[in-house]
Amino acid sequence: MNTLFIRLEGPLQSWGTRARWGDRDTALEPTKSGVVGLLACALGWGRQHDREIRDLGLALEFGVRVDRPGQVLRDYHTVVGGTMSAAGKVKINQNTGEPETVVSPRFYLADASFLAAVRGEASLIAQLAAALREPVWPLYLGRKSCPPSVHPFEGTGQFSTLLEALATWPRSPRAADGALRAVLEVAPGQGVRRMDQIDVLTLRRYMPRFSRDVQVDPPPAQ
Repeated sequence: MNTLFIRLEGPLQSWGTRARWGDRDTALEPTKSGVVGLLACALGWGRQHDREIRDLGLALEFGVRVDRPGQVLRDYHTVVGGTMSAAGKVKINQNTGEPETVVSPRFYLADASFLAAVRGEASLIAQLAAALREPVWPLYLGRKSCPPSVHPFEGTGQFSTLLEALATWPRSPRAADGALRAVLEVAPGQGVRRMDQIDVLTLRRYMPRFSRDVQVDPPPAQ
């Protein structure tokens, strides 16, 4: 089998793409870096596995189908402990004498369901499938506060393309009727540029990749 299917479904999920400083955004569908990170958790890879995580992402072709888009939710979130000044010291509120409280908006997708697919060498897919069935570490949907509500392992298959895989694998029982949006990884320069290919995870450094949106009409849930 050359394709692994991953069900990403839960009350909340968040797949940041431009999260910097206080604002923590989410894409409208899972990112490649987020799904590769989930697979790394299943394998038990940590900070000492930067090279392995980078190579894993480069070895996999990635696509995701939006079975249920969910709703974007904005959470009013605060962080107590202050921010750092240019001098490297914690900023102090001049009125209270306490460290400043940071307002950090957090965005989530509520009640969404996605089918991610990764395609690669059969031996690698078998390794990932085994790890996903019995993960070393707990899995989460983009953030540690977002546990899945169903087991992420959905199955494996043999397909000539990711388009074929996402078009023929049955939709979720909670999916909308009719055609569904899917996002497929494509060759450089042939689609929309995305900065979600992991380079050095511990440094939060990413490389560009390209994707395009397509419409697929998979069969109903079995």
